[in-house]
Amino acid sequence: MRWMWIDRVIELVPRQRLVAVKTVSLSEEHLHDHFPAHDGLPALPIMPASLIIEGAAQAAGILVGHAEGFAEKVVLAKMNRAELSRDATPGCTLRYTASLTQIDRAGASAQVRVELAQPATGPMAFETIGAVELMFSHLDQNMAGVEFPAHNFVFGENLRTILRASGVPCDP
Repeated sequence: MRWMWIDRVIELVPRQRLVAVKTVSLSEEHLHDHFPAHDGLPALPIMPASLIIEGAAQAAGILVGHAEGFAEKVVLAKMNRAELSRDATPGCTLRYTASLTQIDRAGASAQVRVELAQPATGPMAFETIGAVELMFSHLDQNMAGVEFPAHNFVFGENLRTILRASGVPCDP
């Protein structure tokens, strides 16, 4: 994965739950396009819902990959449901809590609770802003006869860097 929408894994219970966080920063390029100042109105930088959902998918995908020691090439197969009630703006922190609902040789399904903490001077107070239900495929198990690289191109070096920094073993 080239674009990472999580910064750190803060909790991992193998084959059950993973909690990851993402701090939204004005230095992120996508914020300048959503939405720039125009017609006398000030800029309104927000993290698009699609990228918040991608962060949920990455958190759940890590949980699925970790369940098999990152030996499988885990890809998002289907998004069953996604609901978000708020936008994330610079300074906010997103917290993704992914829970496995099913896992087998072919793939897995997961639910992700999305929470948001606004910038504040006191302790972080998270509020639930959404939920995402996802299905993942173990690519090599489901694409018989299709040639893929032998190395695990899904769990690349950027992701491994985040996992190592979070204390999560990530080398098969």
